Amino acid sequence: MLMRISLIVAIVAGLAVGVLNFLQVKEKITTLQANLATETAEHQKYLGLYKTTKSDLDKTTAELTQTKTTLEATTTAKDNAEAALAALTKKADKLTEDLTKTRQERDTAQQELAAYRATGVSPQQILSMNAERKRLEDNLAVAEEENKILTRELKKTKTELAVYVDPAFVIPLPPGLRGKVLVADPKWNFVVLNVGEDQGVLERSELLVNRNGKLVAKVVVRGVQKDRCIANVLPGWELGEVMEGDVVIPAHPAS
Repeated sequence: MLMRISLIVAIVAGLAVGVLNFLQVKEKITTLQANLATETAEHQKYLGLYKTTKSDLDKTTAELTQTKTTLEATTTAKDNAEAALAALTKKADKLTEDLTKTRQERDTAQQELAAYRATGVSPQQILSMNAERKRLEDNLAVAEEENKILTRELKKTKTELAVYVDPAFVIPLPPGLRGKVLVADPKWNFVVLNVGEDQGVLERSELLVNRNGKLVAKVVVRGVQKDRCIANVLPGWELGEVMEGDVVIPAHPAS
């Protein structure tokens, strides 16, 4: 009998220990599950932040690459413009030197011709001197024309360089410049003017269109020829319809 009681007590004690262990294990499992859920949520949170940060980084990298490409292109264009300006300046200096030399030779020939006349030289000698003087004068005229062309190109290159350095640079035009509208196309907002390179007009320069002393519009030059130019009407400056015969003057005359 005593043995049975002891056995029962042992079984009950074993069951109690088993239940206690089960409750402890269950509590640990519950705690682990809660911790796992918390860590999973934190992981998902940081994973989202990582994806967002990586997307922003990729976007910033792409923008930086594009900015670097644009900067390299602008720097190349600026270097090319400066090189062209240096070449034109050197050519202008050489042409000015040649022009001065030609003028000196012409003056010398005229002085010699006058001296020969005073000493009674032969007609043949005078004809020869006149031919030489004519040749020098022709050379001088050619040199002066080349100098005008070179000066115009030099001014154009300096203007382009100024625009590269400062896109907001205002291009001045000769203060006495006057022209007229030859063709006006209201559909495409462009006009053809009877002034061009010979009158000092440059690309990207601006002119005011007026009729009977009243402002009609402002135009910006897009293409220049010898005595013609094509311009577009600037948005916000069309106060009226531009018509053939309207007068144009510089919007920014040189001081």
